Amino acid sequence: MLPQRRPRKKGRVEIIPMIDVMLFLLVFFIMITLQMITDKGLKLNLPTSSQSKALPHPHFVVNIQTDGSVVVKGKHMNLEALQQLLASDGDVAKTDVTIAADKKVPFQDFVRVMDHCQKAGVTRIGIATQAKA
Repeated sequence: MLPQRRPRKKGRVEIIPMIDVMLFLLVFFIMITLQMITDKGLKLNLPTSSQSKALPHPHFVVNIQTDGSVVVKGKHMNLEALQQLLASDGDVAKTDVTIAADKKVPFQDFVRVMDHCQKAGVTRIGIATQAKA
């Protein structure tokens, strides 16, 4: 007597694992894209410089308005809050900060902001200027 053959099953495409992988990729690309969005600064009348250079994308852009108020990522904050924000960034030695101050901001206000950045441990500080035409 010959052994009976079992009928062959057709292959199936499992859709659930494929959906899981696609959702994972979607979330991954969304998170990467959010990290690439640049921090929009305020409309300031920046000082001009003939020696201005393009800086790498900073972690924080600190905007100083003409009244001396400080704005970071769209939030007004005092200097102590700025110092705490920068100190809590993780590896502060690798934190890039760019300070953008209006032309009419007193130099003392600029120095206070820079001083609080340094108190937080930030050593990589850039100054935003406009290129001279």
